[in-house]
Amino acid sequence: MGRPRRPLLSRDRIVATALALVDAESLEAVSTRRLAAELGVSGPALYNHFAGKDAIIDAVVDTVLGEVDITGFAGVGADGTPWQDALRQWARSYREVLAGHPHIVPALATGPGRRPHALRMADAVFGALVDAGWPRAQATRVGVLMRYFVTGSALGSFAGGFPDDAAVYAGTYPHLDRAHLLADAQREIDESAFEAGLEALMAGLTVRYAAVVAERGGEPGADGGPDPAPGRPGGAATGQKS
Repeated sequence: MGRPRRPLLSRDRIVATALALVDAESLEAVSTRRLAAELGVSGPALYNHFAGKDAIIDAVVDTVLGEVDITGFAGVGADGTPWQDALRQWARSYREVLAGHPHIVPALATGPGRRPHALRMADAVFGALVDAGWPRAQATRVGVLMRYFVTGSALGSFAGGFPDDAAVYAGTYPHLDRAHLLADAQREIDESAFEAGLEALMAGLTVRYAAVVAERGGEPGADGGPDPAPGRPGGAATGQKS
């Protein structure tokens, strides 16, 4: 038999085509009819691989999240990597990935759902924070806080939203006399604002962490964290509540 004129349909090919549509247009651009046309197949052929549009979007989002670097968290409990360094590395990678696919950000608002990469990321963040000595409830809040910060920063460019027409501001908005220049430097401004916010968060969380250590009556270990609690090697007890 000769080779088929088009590559055989697969989950990976469907996801790649859907992601290309999302990146070029929006989440709303994805439909089973549109995908079938792009792939050169009949609509029902997609249902051999996905239950419907929502399942395809989930797979697209999870594929993108699989690009986020979470390797830094493995060292928090294993070799004493400071939890702050792990959070910084993850946050920067997370933002970089989302900045490359900004149209998927609204789909992240509902949480990880059943997406494997999303759940793996949540598990890594939470596990590392607990291993570092954060109480479980507070580790959850820290993870959520960081997620809000990163996804919010990836939604769009604040600097790029200012018109480059100086007349818009003249006379009416005296403190925005140089706002027309912001759009030209939006990448530098957005990145520096992200870094400033990230460091402010790390500073605040470090202060809070010191208070947690003091409340527990513990002493920070060599890795900057309290001594491991009983019940979990290298970290807090799995059933601990706060």
